[in-house]
Amino acid sequence: MTDHSVRDLETGSAERLHQSELTRRALRLTPEDGIVRSAIAPLSLIRVSKTTPPMPCVTEPSLFVAIQGRKRMELASQAFIYDPLHYLVVSLALPVTGQIIEASPQAPYLCARLDIDLAMLGELLLEYDPGEPANDSDERRGLFVARMSDSLIDAILRLVRLLDTPHDIPALAPLILREIHYRVLCGELGHRLRDLAGINGQGKSIVEVIQLLKSRYAEPLRIEDLAAAVHMSPSTLHHRFKGLTSMSPLQFQKQLRLHEARRLMLSEGLNAATASHRVGYNSPSQFSREYRRLFGAPPYQEIAQQREVTTGNMLASQAW
Repeated sequence: MTDHSVRDLETGSAERLHQSELTRRALRLTPEDGIVRSAIAPLSLIRVSKTTPPMPCVTEPSLFVAIQGRKRMELASQAFIYDPLHYLVVSLALPVTGQIIEASPQAPYLCARLDIDLAMLGELLLEYDPGEPANDSDERRGLFVARMSDSLIDAILRLVRLLDTPHDIPALAPLILREIHYRVLCGELGHRLRDLAGINGQGKSIVEVIQLLKSRYAEPLRIEDLAAAVHMSPSTLHHRFKGLTSMSPLQFQKQLRLHEARRLMLSEGLNAATASHRVGYNSPSQFSREYRRLFGAPPYQEIAQQREVTTGNMLASQAW
């Protein structure tokens, strides 16, 4: 056996040991289905004991590590599946559809979710430039799935271990969080974060446009105004925005409106007409059509169905 083969076996064995320990710890830390917000602010643990139907949601920049089970996520018409061998990165706020496709009471879906700190990535880029791949022809979507590495799973495990020693968290968690960001940045598709996390560049401008859309989703907006706000031409903004999000800025705004209307109906008990007006729709019939297109049923029916779902399962589905 060659030295290279021995190293591969040792690496695979280490990954399995890390994965096994991480599974045991996640099961202990999530005694029932739902989301556990940990003592380490950016870290949450998720447990779901059954498969779920597709669920549209808006997610913020995050790293998702499937400890056990599998989940499918769709951005527009493109599907991404992550499992214990692959991690998922969402590098900017995106309306997506998530579905747990492998889970059971005996082997529940377990996931570690870590909020991505774009400022920290920017600092790392200033200090350590991992370089740009020579032949990168992929479209740079704001979402990707990459192969898990032993160094990344080791860092995730060390972060979860800290939950057992809370007095160590203030001193050690920031160091491990920085390492995790570095590992993702240096991973096989980490170059897709470069433009978004950099101080300058069109990617950062798209992040600014998304923040503008999120803060003013109920207002009528023109792409010319959005482009002027980030000093881009309307055509460049449209092309770059669609390349990262798979939709136009106005389509993105529409999805934000529909998700916020759904939240208002579920959490505040508003009727469809009031919720649609609150998020900027002038036509209740148009709202109902677009709502059905996104969520699969008219507002009153879809909301009634969701209220029959247990709170824990709903939260877990929406948070992945």
